[in-house]
Amino acid sequence: MELSKRQERIIEIVKEAGPITGENIAEKLSLTRATLRPDLAILTMAGFLDARPRVGYFFTGKTGSELLTEQIKKFKVQQFQHVPIVVKESVSVYDAISTMFLEDVGTLFVVDDHSCLTGVLSRKDLLRASIGQQDLNSVPVHIIMTRMPNITVCRKEDLLIDVAMKLINKQIDGIPVVRDTEAGLEVIGRITKTTITKVFVELITNDQV
Repeated sequence: MELSKRQERIIEIVKEAGPITGENIAEKLSLTRATLRPDLAILTMAGFLDARPRVGYFFTGKTGSELLTEQIKKFKVQQFQHVPIVVKESVSVYDAISTMFLEDVGTLFVVDDHSCLTGVLSRKDLLRASIGQQDLNSVPVHIIMTRMPNITVCRKEDLLIDVAMKLINKQIDGIPVVRDTEAGLEVIGRITKTTITKVFVELITNDQV
């Protein structure tokens, strides 16, 4: 996060004199305690400072990059998952290609009548199927899709950084977010490389995510 000049000065004071009370910090800055309270709250919540009752504020010793790393490691899938783009097993390859184009996604999730995951379709799968003389309207996607157990999934409680590693290691564009049901793995969301990229870019540019 980007700090104001006053917040940077507060950190300097705490580094030099900590532990130090809020009243003493305010006195050094010629400000009232009430004026300083929002800055101290921000610095404490961000992890630059820590506070102990009847002791005061002290510097945690962590840099901005270290705090950013800690923040990223706490993110969970449920905070960033998007609506999944799904197709039924009986849908034709032609219709799947149209859906992928219209939705502007790189991965489609194939589901049964219970909205449970049965397969995944990538751009490569659809491109491979479109090469040749076969009628794409007559070929159902279940013929060409990737099936379990060769599908990588995640759950909403998973850490986002772990899902990012799966995307990299498996060299795939997207992962379905699933929920365990009696009928199977119900698809409830998706995490993609674009999702991960947006999170990191917004963090670095100090936007709220």
